[in-house]
Amino acid sequence: MNTGKRKTDTTWPRLSGGARTAVAVGLLTLVSACAHGPTDAQLDPERQSMALQEVSQKQARGQRVWCVPYARDLSGIQIRGNAKDWWGKARSAFERGNEPAVGSVMSFRATRGMPLGHVAVVSDVVSDRVVIVNHANWHRNKVSLKMGVKDVSKNNDWTLVRVESVPGQYGSLYPVNGFIYPKSGE
Repeated sequence: MNTGKRKTDTTWPRLSGGARTAVAVGLLTLVSACAHGPTDAQLDPERQSMALQEVSQKQARGQRVWCVPYARDLSGIQIRGNAKDWWGKARSAFERGNEPAVGSVMSFRATRGMPLGHVAVVSDVVSDRVVIVNHANWHRNKVSLKMGVKDVSKNNDWTLVRVESVPGQYGSLYPVNGFIYPKSGE
């Protein structure tokens, strides 16, 4: 009996976890390419794609996703070691400062809750007190795209921030060293 209702069959449930991740990353890349604002365009789309592809491959192999390799791939800033060491290692090789810029790496200080520190790549500067970042492992083993970060430092110098871990909600206080700027042409 034909009820007029169309039966739909979907391939999604039959895909493996790795294949689902690859499809999701591909769709995210396509959607985010359409949604970029004018300053977002400064992030290299090839680097963004490469960084997300690397994450997808690691997840498919059951490997952990960390902030450092993701930030290195996305920014082109070739620093190795724990995030807490990036600020010091950048001293002789990269410009550093307290003004956010698209493509720069925000260097978080180590804390009791974050003993290895953290790094995030600035994808947009919304105002002198708010930026948008892309980073990995803020939420365990995941990439967070377009997450807000608000400067709450007393001197407006980006030494203390709140991160929008949940959309619309800026959470705990995090100390920041500053921003590491990629070399021209990177």
